[in-house]
Amino acid sequence: MSKYDALWAWIKENGTDSFRLTFAEIENITGFPIDHSFLTYKKELMNYGYQVGKISMKEQTVLFQKRV
Repeated sequence: MSKYDALWAWIKENGTDSFRLTFAEIENITGFPIDHSFLTYKKELMNYGYQVGKISMKEQTVLFQKRV
């Protein structure tokens, strides 16, 4: 079980090919603010058919893309 399981499940249910979530939206889904550990956990997302694209610190967004 991962601390980001709620986010991975939300992304899988979303089903969109490519989309962005703000850090605030991720916090709303997970119940805690995104932190540096996200960089370690993001590889788990591949098990759900997605990958993390660009992480923008300036815009505070994360791009998620369906794996091809």
